[in-house]
Amino acid sequence: MSSILLIIQVLLAVILTIVILLQKSASMGLGAYSGSNESLFGAKGPAGFLAKFTFFMGFLFVINTLALGYTYNQSLRDSVVDSAKFDSFKLPEAVPTAPLAPVIDNNNTTAN
Repeated sequence: MSSILLIIQVLLAVILTIVILLQKSASMGLGAYSGSNESLFGAKGPAGFLAKFTFFMGFLFVINTLALGYTYNQSLRDSVVDSAKFDSFKLPEAVPTAPLAPVIDNNNTTAN
């Protein structure tokens, strides 16, 4: 679960960075590359839309950060003993033994 939230967090960070850079500022940011958006967003341009979208993406980023912190904290609380599987540590009921090799007695030689 935390890996999915981490991927979402990275995507939200990238989207939020792009949206912030698209907003009009003193140096214009990436807004200079957006072209004429007045026909799409109205006479004010994308300022109102981008401000609302930035707020919404920031809100999602904060919620996802809290969820990611909660799931990470829960994974740290789990005990190692609770997560261990004791079934794999059980000894088998009957331990098989290797067959015994025949004993050859070389001391018992007959003289003819």
